[in-house]
Amino acid sequence: MNPVQAQILQPAIAVHVIAASLALALGAWVLLARKGTPMHRLAGRAWALAMAVTAAGSFAIEAKVLSVDTPLGRFGPIHLLSAFVLYQLARAIAAIRAGDVGLHRRAMTGSFAGLAIAGIFTVLPGRTLGAWLAAAVAAVAG
Repeated sequence: MNPVQAQILQPAIAVHVIAASLALALGAWVLLARKGTPMHRLAGRAWALAMAVTAAGSFAIEAKVLSVDTPLGRFGPIHLLSAFVLYQLARAIAAIRAGDVGLHRRAMTGSFAGLAIAGIFTVLPGRTLGAWLAAAVAAVAG
């Protein structure tokens, strides 16, 4: 196993990647599906859980870009996004329970957009996931 594979298979990173991948797939479906149906609500709950696991789990992963050492670990700007996502999820859930569909829609759409943007940055060259994907593509390409 090479160092990149060893890093991506660390439990915190593996859980984070799996939850984020699930959140990306579920989120796309929830955004495209008909709203207000029982299936929308079920998939939305699963998506919110996957997003919460993704965001909360990120705090167990040390930042490597613009990081700051704290007594609780090494954090970076991406952790601010994680905290914001957790806030937005709580806000969106409170909004829909209060009947504010517009605020719910904006908060959930914004959270999904944040997930997609963060995902794009993780696959850039030089990033752990980007290096892992490049190695996987090279191995498959022969």
